Amino acid sequence: MKKNKLSKVSLLVVTLCSLLMTSCIKDEPLNMECDILSAWVEGDEYAPNFYQTAQMRIENIASNEKEIVFSVRSLISLSKQIPVNFTLTPGATISPANGSVQDFTNGPVTYTVTSEDGAWKREYKVVFHEASLPSDKFSFENVEIVESSSSSYHGFYEIDQNGTRHNIWATGNPGAAIIAAYKAQPETFPTYSDENGYKGKCVCMNTQSTGQLGEMMKKPIAAGNLFLGKFNVNSVVLQPLKATEFGIPMDREPVRVTGYYKYQPGPEFTNVKKQIVPGRVDEASIYAVFFRNTDENGKSVVLYGDDVMTSPLILKIAQVESLPATNEWTRFEMFFKGSDADEEILASQGYSLTLVFSSSKNGDNFEGSVGSTLYVDEVEVLFDNGEE
Repeated sequence: MKKNKLSKVSLLVVTLCSLLMTSCIKDEPLNMECDILSAWVEGDEYAPNFYQTAQMRIENIASNEKEIVFSVRSLISLSKQIPVNFTLTPGATISPANGSVQDFTNGPVTYTVTSEDGAWKREYKVVFHEASLPSDKFSFENVEIVESSSSSYHGFYEIDQNGTRHNIWATGNPGAAIIAAYKAQPETFPTYSDENGYKGKCVCMNTQSTGQLGEMMKKPIAAGNLFLGKFNVNSVVLQPLKATEFGIPMDREPVRVTGYYKYQPGPEFTNVKKQIVPGRVDEASIYAVFFRNTDENGKSVVLYGDDVMTSPLILKIAQVESLPATNEWTRFEMFFKGSDADEEILASQGYSLTLVFSSSKNGDNFEGSVGSTLYVDEVEVLFDNGEE
């Protein structure tokens, strides 16, 4: 009799647990995320539009990204019927339909992603443009206001001779926006546009304190920076050195880089623990790296903050050895040193180039002087084919 009573109690407990679990499953809120995680073009018939099959797929798309760019050989010969496939956050839907055929020859196609709960939407522009550096000269005249949830900051882009926009420049501003404790304006961010350039506008980069939140995250300073590549906010908190994704594909071999700068270091150099290092003076950094952009398996490669100067895929590096403090616009010049490019690899855009400017040389390790300020303008890349 006792055993039977215990069995009934056990059965009742199991039943109640089952009901509770079912209730939890039913009441679980629907996903509010509406992001594109990856995008790709599939099919051998589309491969001839690209220099490499690796360019047919774009992975690890940042949550702050609004534009997805596929680089192709030519817009003139581009097919007018190309299906783009997407990986979305769980439960999200997309319009136009995932994998549907679209015409990208007349400009961007806008896709709208709707969250599983239907309450949130995000728009992305998917662009196909010719894979080439839009210009050899950069005057930093093209600037826009980028709005984040808490702040607004400056973004830099280029316009080619056909009027096509190229978002080839990135900064750490999206990361700084995450820890901004107030409604910050563009001129209060580490990197912003300044009206007093060598000619017209220029880029101003300054090293800033990240405040209490930054100290808690063991990232006490944020150096101003500008580079060819992308900034991925998905990595900012846990892997900050992976947030900077360096490089854009190239079909020409760079020889040297010239430009103009002004620089003043901040008064006190601090380490990652925000301890003052007596006698140490902050330094600015200007360098360029030319590297293989696919690995042995044909997978796309970018360099990050932790290997941009050390990766075995690097072919050559150019670096300004010294940037003395100056309040006057001063010309800099740096030459690439390393191995010569393979012509076949170069022709298939198998190399990438990045240019990097920073107000604190060791800013990637969160060391430097708050107040260090670097201005850069009229940068030019010269190639071995004689074009300027």
